[in-house]
Amino acid sequence: MNSILQDKSYTFAIQIVKLAQSLQKEQKEFVISNQVLRSGTSIGALIREAEFAQSHADYINKFYISLKEANETSYWPNLLKDTGYIDKNNLTNLEKENKELIAMLVATVKTLKSKE
Repeated sequence: MNSILQDKSYTFAIQIVKLAQSLQKEQKEFVISNQVLRSGTSIGALIREAEFAQSHADYINKFYISLKEANETSYWPNLLKDTGYIDKNNLTNLEKENKELIAMLVATVKTLKSKE
């Protein structure tokens, strides 16, 4: 059974893929869209990868790296907005979802570290 964090990160990854597809097809923008695609989809991939961590420390590390990727992901859409590739309306939901993921990952990392 998937966790809420797994489900939310997967749904977020779908939004990121659609954003990258749109940027590449409509705006012919490939560099930043590839960056946001890489960081935005790796959040959920790392959460999924944690399922088979080799140790508790490795398990925590996967979530911590996922948190770092989520933080990086918040940078790229803002850069796209400020450079005129997307407008604020297209950014609002993505920002909200990413902030929620970051909050959930921070809580997860804190909880896991407290169990060390």
